[in-house]
Amino acid sequence: MSSPTPTSPPASSDPDPHLPEAFHYTPNEEKYVLQADALRHRQLRSALLYGSSRYWRRRQQVWPAVIGGLILVALICGVIALIGAFGRQQEVNEERGWGNTTRQQMIQSPLTDVSPIP
Repeated sequence: MSSPTPTSPPASSDPDPHLPEAFHYTPNEEKYVLQADALRHRQLRSALLYGSSRYWRRRQQVWPAVIGGLILVALICGVIALIGAFGRQQEVNEERGWGNTTRQQMIQSPLTDVSPIP
């Protein structure tokens, strides 16, 4: 009895079983390439937006602190400028004779210049 001899080896989906899985044929490979490219773009965009922190949801808000610091610095500079301007105005008033000494002289002069009634 003769048995039928196969003329060709059985067809398999893997042409070479020794190849790594990454090199096997993949259906819809364009779709996967496009998805990988979109994922890479999202990762780069999030890295630019959120910095290199691994946990971007836990990152601290920097901009409110920067704005608050700038407002605080502006207030301190304004107070320093106001104190300096007030001091300079006091010096100018004293040079012109409008200082506190003039007010005291005006208050005291009517009392000292009063002549007694005869």
